[in-house]
Amino acid sequence: MQRESETTKDIVVIGAGVVGLSTAIRIQEKGGYRVTIVAETFPTDPKTIRYTSHWAGAHHVSILEMDKETFETMWTDSKHGGPLHGCFLRYNHSEYRSDGVDPTEWLDYMPEFRSIPNDELVPGATRGWTFTTFTLYPPAYLNWLLDRFLTNGGTMVHAQLQHVSQAVHGGISGLPQKPDAIVACIGLGARFLGGIEDKKVYPIRGQTITLKAPWVKYGRTLSGADGSYFYLMPRVNGDVLVGGIRVADDWFPVPRAQDRDYVLAGVLAICPELAPPEIRAKRVPTIDDLRPLIVEEGCGLRPGRIGGIRLETEWLEAGPQSEIPVVYNYGHAGMGFQSSWGSASLALGLLEEALASGKPGTPYH
Repeated sequence: MQRESETTKDIVVIGAGVVGLSTAIRIQEKGGYRVTIVAETFPTDPKTIRYTSHWAGAHHVSILEMDKETFETMWTDSKHGGPLHGCFLRYNHSEYRSDGVDPTEWLDYMPEFRSIPNDELVPGATRGWTFTTFTLYPPAYLNWLLDRFLTNGGTMVHAQLQHVSQAVHGGISGLPQKPDAIVACIGLGARFLGGIEDKKVYPIRGQTITLKAPWVKYGRTLSGADGSYFYLMPRVNGDVLVGGIRVADDWFPVPRAQDRDYVLAGVLAICPELAPPEIRAKRVPTIDDLRPLIVEEGCGLRPGRIGGIRLETEWLEAGPQSEIPVVYNYGHAGMGFQSSWGSASLALGLLEEALASGKPGTPYH
């Protein structure tokens, strides 16, 4: 619970995606902080293109050092009998590549990690690795995070900020009038929010398809030499999420028919088992055999950033001869879920450094 005392500091977190929620909880559970989240969209709201976390595939295939902390946290949560029933699924994942990249350096700590023999590679792959990981169901996980935050005494404020100063000066009903710090976890919104307007931030459009294919219990990805990227990941409810769209600076907000066919063809090539068993028993399946399995199609704008994740502190004017630290934690591209707890801990470190020293923190690189 948030502990109240004369020394309790008021923190405003802007943004309620997976990064914002995780960061708010990490700060809150440290103790000594009263945390308020302000956001235009929360997990309880209907799905929208303006809230990317709902559309995530959300499996864990590490890339950054900070991903390891997230993996360890979620691996514990994904155990049988863990805190969130019906969200996590542990499964065997195979990473195939023909782009010359060797992911061993950042994947070798994954459970049961090993190379795949050449005679077991999928079409189009030159190398492969397999390991055990997990997938999660984003709406359930996000709502669990929000509930955890609120149960611990946190406050949520539904509002669309036009300028970061509205959080600094308490210009929105429900926000503290004199917060001690701001933490901006605003994803793509960093490009537009007044006072930040980070033009290094850009969208990376993705399009996913959910198939009802409970007979598929494993996941696969293929990173091609031509830049293509196809993936499939099972979920605990028997669905399989598939995708393969990763286009920078594409703002198109709804699924495209041509992208649907492109994705279905790509994932069927690396996993013919997506087609119903009775079809495969008779003939080679086609993408038309997958269409009846479609449960949902979605489109999300991943918050990319030139130079990578922004994790640093900036000081903004809060009044005459007064400044307030603003900790930035955004720009995770398609890695928001797998980096969430790790980047939250780094943001907490920057926050505590700023409040203790009154000086800007060292940026994360």
